[in-house]
Amino acid sequence: MQAEQQADSIGKTILEKIRGRAEGDPSGISFSTPLDELGIHSLELTELIFDLEDEFGVEVEMNTAQAWEKLGTVQDLVDAVRALVSAKS
Repeated sequence: MQAEQQADSIGKTILEKIRGRAEGDPSGISFSTPLDELGIHSLELTELIFDLEDEFGVEVEMNTAQAWEKLGTVQDLVDAVRALVSAKS
């Protein structure tokens, strides 16, 4: 149960951070939202990744271009961070 709560917490935290950086109305952003529809530019994505590294104590080993290629939706980003957090513990 604790892992599920942590996963929910991770997802909610990431969604909140993305909503804070996205252009337009953030209320329509969900886990299924494609990252390329968020209006987040490469510098903002890099800052978002740094924020997530600090928040969860993990290291994301990919440059911004690789991030866009590998991560299609908000859920993909959440899953990637969850995997890093799980590997750390």
